[in-house]
Amino acid sequence: MKKEGKGGRKKPESFEEALERLEEIVRRMESGDLTLEESLALFEEGVRLTRVCSQRLDEAEKKIEMLTRDAQGEVRAEPADPDLFQQKIGHAQGEDETG
Repeated sequence: MKKEGKGGRKKPESFEEALERLEEIVRRMESGDLTLEESLALFEEGVRLTRVCSQRLDEAEKKIEMLTRDAQGEVRAEPADPDLFQQKIGHAQGEDETG
C-alpha cells in the first residue's frame, strides 16, 4: 500500500517509481505549458523525489558494501556476478552454500 503525500499524491515506494515520476515531471516542465505555480509545485515534488532516489541508492550501496566485506572487514572489489551475489545473500541470511 502506498502512502499519501502532500496534496493527496502517493509517495513512491521504490527507486523505479520515483525515477519514473521524475521523468514525467521533467517532460511536463520542458513542455513550457505550465503556470508559474504549477512549475514551482512540480519543482518542489522533483526535489523531494530526488531525495527519495538518493536515499534508495545510498541504502543499496551500504547493503552491497556490507555483502562484499571480507573476513577482516575490508571491502573487496568483486566482479558483478549475479550467481555469486545470490550466494552471498544466501550466506548472509544463514542458508547453506547449496540452496
